[in-house]
Amino acid sequence: MLIEKPTFKAIADHALLVSFSNDFSESVHSLVVALDNSIKSNPPIGLLETVPAIVNLLITFDPLITDHIIIQKSILDNMKSMKKNKFKGTKRDVHICYEETFSKDLETISKICGLSKDEVINAHLSGSYNVLMYGFSPGYAYLSGVSDKINIPRKTSAIRDVDAGSVIIAGSQCLVTTLNMPTGWSIIGRSPTLILRNNIKKPFLFDVQFESVLVLTFWIFSMLYFPLQFFFYCFKNNTCSRHTVSSKP
Repeated sequence: MLIEKPTFKAIADHALLVSFSNDFSESVHSLVVALDNSIKSNPPIGLLETVPAIVNLLITFDPLITDHIIIQKSILDNMKSMKKNKFKGTKRDVHICYEETFSKDLETISKICGLSKDEVINAHLSGSYNVLMYGFSPGYAYLSGVSDKINIPRKTSAIRDVDAGSVIIAGSQCLVTTLNMPTGWSIIGRSPTLILRNNIKKPFLFDVQFESVLVLTFWIFSMLYFPLQFFFYCFKNNTCSRHTVSSKP
């Protein structure tokens, strides 16, 4: 079906930015994904790479083989038969621990939203997550789908040295950090799932597609990934029992 004509912007001599809107919506993003898939199935001569983002698509090409005008014409031709179907990607599981040690902002989120900690966790687990784009850090996938119940803004200032694997939220989006870095988003948990992987053919776990979320208890997470710290924690606190949050398969 014919989609409304997007805007085109030349980027240097080797790329074209195709934009569908200035504002995010699932409908707009579905156009980005549909165009990306259409180009991959019918690539124009000289194409090097496509980079899907939230409301636009960057197309890079070899300027010795083609140019902006030819690429733009190819895109418009693709769009005449492009189907705006809901993209069904590969389902991935992301394990998350929400215990206090790994969820520094859980209590703050709870107070802001007027919910108990368990209600915040269950609201996060109820989300239907889609990868919108990769951000500035390797494997830094922006996920849409955070429940309106826990939709909170960014912090007024960022904090430094947030651990890799931290699960963070802001607005309707969620991230799993892949490196130690600063962030102004709220830390709701920690994940041992490797998003950034040592695999040249597929360096990142996600594509731009649907994902799912699972939960691990603090004790399972610690025994599997931090056995020494787990031992000293048990010794210091003289206990090995904690509240367990039910998982959503």
